[in-house]
Amino acid sequence: MSDIRYFLTSRVIPLGIVGLILISIIITTNRDSTLEQILKSGQLVMVTRNSPTTYYEGPSGLLGLEYDVAKRFADHLGVSLNIITTENLQEMLDMVVSKDVDFAAAGLTVTDERKKLVRFSESYQNVTQQIIYRTGSERPRKIEDLLDKQIEVVGSSSHAERLAELSREYPKLQYTENTELGSDDLMRLVWEQVIDYTVMDSNEFLMSRRFYPELRVAMDISEPQQLAWVFPYDKDDSLYNASINFIRQLKKSGEMQKLLSKYYSHVENFDYVGAHTFMFHIAERLPRYIELFKAAATEYSLDWELLAAIGYQESHWNPKARSPTGVRGIMMLTMNTAKYLGIKNRLDPEQSIMGGAKFINNLSRRIPAEVKEPDRTWMTLAAYNIGRGHLEDARLITETRGGDPDRWADVKDNLPLLARKKWYKRTKHGYARGWEPVSYVENIRSYYEILRWNTQKETDTEEPPAALSIDSPAL
Repeated sequence: MSDIRYFLTSRVIPLGIVGLILISIIITTNRDSTLEQILKSGQLVMVTRNSPTTYYEGPSGLLGLEYDVAKRFADHLGVSLNIITTENLQEMLDMVVSKDVDFAAAGLTVTDERKKLVRFSESYQNVTQQIIYRTGSERPRKIEDLLDKQIEVVGSSSHAERLAELSREYPKLQYTENTELGSDDLMRLVWEQVIDYTVMDSNEFLMSRRFYPELRVAMDISEPQQLAWVFPYDKDDSLYNASINFIRQLKKSGEMQKLLSKYYSHVENFDYVGAHTFMFHIAERLPRYIELFKAAATEYSLDWELLAAIGYQESHWNPKARSPTGVRGIMMLTMNTAKYLGIKNRLDPEQSIMGGAKFINNLSRRIPAEVKEPDRTWMTLAAYNIGRGHLEDARLITETRGGDPDRWADVKDNLPLLARKKWYKRTKHGYARGWEPVSYVENIRSYYEILRWNTQKETDTEEPPAALSIDSPAL
């Protein structure tokens, strides 16, 4: 400090300028860190994009892996989360660089080119870049098969960077960067055979392939790559370091793996044939019963698409369906359940659907109040399949094993234990085929998401607003 004082008071620098420099030093020294500024303002500003893997508005609130993690980070800091969306990746990076936002969380791949502009947090997921094609067209099996083909990718994406790398080795490799369309839009262009191929990250295709059953992965064009949050380069590391510590703690505690399971477990065992049949039945069978599903859903405060998805899982919307155990009709009601609900004819579509809706509503109201959405919905469906008593047994086992009985992700891991003597002998309701409700719920989730996607596609549902202030968890 004495050296600075000597330098500033020497005759080399005029006294007026010395005063300005001293004021600047004092201001700089007393300036709040980035993290302190966020804590004082009470909000954390994030930019992301609308997609099934990042952030979207579901019937029970805001969803998406990036949203869930960022919301937990904001709660950890004790501030609200302010979300800004853009589909243009370059615009997103520019917003981070210019510090118009605190960070970006949008399933962004860590690449060398991006590292020149921004810095990345701790990674939370690995993905692989994949060439997507439509069955019935020529499947590329090596890079040479892509030459002279029409390939279109999202502009300023890691996919464009990878193709640029490959084009240096294969000069005839041509591709177009589209700054207007997202990955889902490009998938549709491949499905419609407007373009030959596109490139998607493996996690995005895993989530979206149900909507286009004819699309397949042709080949990988990258090694596994890391996804991470994006921050600006800055001498102040306070927020950046806080994010790293937070994500590391999520991974160490197992919470990150639970979040990944929440969004991906129900789509991993994808059935191409089943999805194709479902899309056919949406067009051919659903129109006969859609008004019945809507009326029953309105009567019992349910989501009609969820109710229809349950009906499809039960009977494929076949009013005369019958199982070996004697359950019948679109909602596959037992004789005892039908009697309890006042249903006289289980084969009558209107009575069956109305009865199923009433039964689901009753089950939902009997799920403990501590269970919040969307976990409440998934547990209600499990109870519809296996019985509420067995569900409660599974919740008790979950708690005994240190899990959270109010979270579906934990309960579904313990439901299969109802078939093991070591565990079911301790329960009130005994043995049950506990793996069945897990598969049951995951199938319905997939059918439901396809139905919602199909409805939104037909009605051009508006996207969530560009900026939202969120003060409490939506889930």
